[in-house]
Amino acid sequence: MTDNATSADATFYERLFERQALHVVLLVLLLVPVVWLAREPAVTAGELWGISGTAWFWVVIVSAIVHQVYVWLCWRLQLHAGLITDVFPQLGFEIFKVGFMIFGLSRWLIIPLAVANMGTLPLHGILQWGVSGLFLLLSGYLGYSVRRYFGVDRAIGLDHFDPDAHTWSFVEEGIFRYTSNGMYVFGFLFLWVPGLMLESAGALLAAAFHHAYIWVHYYCTEKVDMEYIYGSSSG
Repeated sequence: MTDNATSADATFYERLFERQALHVVLLVLLLVPVVWLAREPAVTAGELWGISGTAWFWVVIVSAIVHQVYVWLCWRLQLHAGLITDVFPQLGFEIFKVGFMIFGLSRWLIIPLAVANMGTLPLHGILQWGVSGLFLLLSGYLGYSVRRYFGVDRAIGLDHFDPDAHTWSFVEEGIFRYTSNGMYVFGFLFLWVPGLMLESAGALLAAAFHHAYIWVHYYCTEKVDMEYIYGSSSG
């Protein structure tokens, strides 16, 4: 193996794992209070369809972790090695998108968790219904803005697959006129709604984990990638 090849391999692995050690550390720091609070009976109480509240709770937590590991690995392998489109020249992004959608849909398991665990955390009506309505409104406006101005494919990560992505302009319409990180600020508000409406301690804790963990993904994976694609002024 030549020195150039060795250097190229080292650069690839550095880029592949950039900030991922920090990702692991931050994930562990998030999981410590989750595991501690999950010992409370209210968090894992209940049952739905013969499945315990404990099982629902941990499936919801683990699904978030699996989703972000999948995204990190696919994004970095494609961005720095073109691996996915090398193996699937015409369908690389579509194949990635199917996996992304499957893992994304797993987040809706927070609804059966809330049903199984309902009534475990009594809330004032303003929190239960007022905040739920506000969160639905904001996440709905985000969904509209993504479809109208941003595009679902770009939201999923098309810029990691398109070699011309570095020429794309940043979106500053809809909800993105107020924040460039709309999907992280507002996108996960809908996950709080089942726990608020059904007064579920387990679903609210799971929502808090999901919302905090997506920021870990942003800082440790997406922000790094955006700087590589668009330049250091991105994000």
